Amino acid sequence: MTHNDCFQLGTISRTHGNSGSLTFWLDVDDPVQYLDLESVLIEIGQSLVPFFIKSLTAGNKQQVYVTLDDIDTIDKAQKLVGNRLYLPLELLPKLEGNKFYFHEIVGFDLIDTQYGLVGLIKQVYDLASNPLLSVDHNGAEVLIPLADPFIVEVDRAGRRFVMTLPDGLIDLYINP
Repeated sequence: MTHNDCFQLGTISRTHGNSGSLTFWLDVDDPVQYLDLESVLIEIGQSLVPFFIKSLTAGNKQQVYVTLDDIDTIDKAQKLVGNRLYLPLELLPKLEGNKFYFHEIVGFDLIDTQYGLVGLIKQVYDLASNPLLSVDHNGAEVLIPLADPFIVEVDRAGRRFVMTLPDGLIDLYINP
């Protein structure tokens, strides 16, 4: 399994106790959805290595306490601290309507309700201040703020992402 087939679930934040248990920090809206996991992929170097879960219990907020098969000492557990956790994309909860995952809309056509077809969404820059869409418009990159008030429709079947963009935004790129 490669990174492209997976999503980052979180990271291993620290050891828990003295018997090799770990604390996972889950970067998800609802960690309770992941309490029945049987395995997890841990990034070691550039590879994703599967580990089977012996036990998993909820902690505070985004934390869960985990015991993994074959990790039975604090020394073995300490070697995994700081590593990223991944799961296959098919384990992501399905979203409907105008809710979406960033990776899901890459490859969709961006349609502006006034301008029409802007181009193909090539990437989503997940910036702390505001995510941006990178759209290919006839070979030129157009950057579009990904703000909820602009989103009109996520058409998964038609692979179209419809927005009502601020007046003049497209013109900044089309007619510089």
